[in-house]
Amino acid sequence: MTIKQSFGRPVTETDTDIAIVGGGLSGTLAACILGRAGYRVTLIDRHRVIPEEFRVEKIGAEQVAALQRLRLLGSVSAAAVAFDDVVHVHKGSILDRTNGRHFGFRYNKLVSALRAALPANVSLVFGQVNGVQTGASRQRISILGQDEITARLLVLATGIGDILHRDLGISHRSVAEKRSLALGFNLSPIGAKSFRHVALTYHGASDGIDHMNLFPVPGDTRANLFVFRDPRDPWIKSLHESPKDTLAAIFPSLSEAIGDFEIVGAVDSWLSDITIAENCQQDGVVLIGDAFQSSCPATEIGVSRLLMDVERLCTVHIPQWMAASAFDRTKIAAYYGDPQKQESDALALQLAAHRRNLATNTDLRWRTRRQIHFLRRRAVHAVANLSPALAEKLHRLAERHVKSPARSPA
Repeated sequence: MTIKQSFGRPVTETDTDIAIVGGGLSGTLAACILGRAGYRVTLIDRHRVIPEEFRVEKIGAEQVAALQRLRLLGSVSAAAVAFDDVVHVHKGSILDRTNGRHFGFRYNKLVSALRAALPANVSLVFGQVNGVQTGASRQRISILGQDEITARLLVLATGIGDILHRDLGISHRSVAEKRSLALGFNLSPIGAKSFRHVALTYHGASDGIDHMNLFPVPGDTRANLFVFRDPRDPWIKSLHESPKDTLAAIFPSLSEAIGDFEIVGAVDSWLSDITIAENCQQDGVVLIGDAFQSSCPATEIGVSRLLMDVERLCTVHIPQWMAASAFDRTKIAAYYGDPQKQESDALALQLAAHRRNLATNTDLRWRTRRQIHFLRRRAVHAVANLSPALAEKLHRLAERHVKSPARSPA
């Protein structure tokens, strides 16, 4: 059944103000914010119990600040492990350190905790959406085997592969196919109660290996490895079959840095394409998160993009729209044209290209940039040991340089 199906009863009022299809991280965050603002919200998802998926497992820096600003950090922290010090390693020696609040978690546990925090005026509906009918003033959502739901506004938080996009005529333009491969696995220390560092990031050496994060999650130490290699590369197979030996070959002195370890359980993987939605400025429907633009996991700013979408839509645009009688495409276009959202989207694409070049490009220009990149970080770390205040100023200057849309992140 598709959008062209025949819907049932005509309605003069809607069942809910806002229907959100997709109860993952972005959809659940949006439901929390809109519910707290007093709107009637219906969150629709296929899964009553969130499956154990390999998705985002760590947040820090501005992501933590955004969640705190949205009054959602408490729910996140309850399902996570907090840590403040991340040691960065390159070619077997310490590069620098990052100080600041981070959280490690299991994706399904995090979303479940956020669902538990939903206000009473948010209804959770479990089922497969198999048809929608959209318009400026009323949206109809058909759910397999259930009554249809009507809403004033429809928010799609369904990722890039949902059939509803096709039925609405929304396509996805590919910016970069198979942009990066993320791999996740658990580590356990051998001969010690814990690892030498609570959290560590080991940076690769321009052979398609970007970096690997080690960090705590409830009950385990987790590793997220980001690479720019063909998934058919024999190296990928060797990582699945002999993960410890494969890691030792690409990350010199890893055991010396954290202590002896073993890999526990299977290696998870996630292959990412970067796509952008097209023909999405339509009456009554709006896309957030990966449903609009997917991100390269190696940049680690996918959650920042998601939070920007959720925050701008739910705290700025929807409150303005709700005063009107209709949500026409002119109003919807204001969200997609939001300067802060556009800057966030552009930065994500810019950083994705930069990370790939930094990890794979072997021409003289990029070899030089890699050397400068790591030399600068070592220099700032040396300054920090002598003058933390001066190092903090240098970090802030670097952050402003990276976030300027007119500049390269290098």
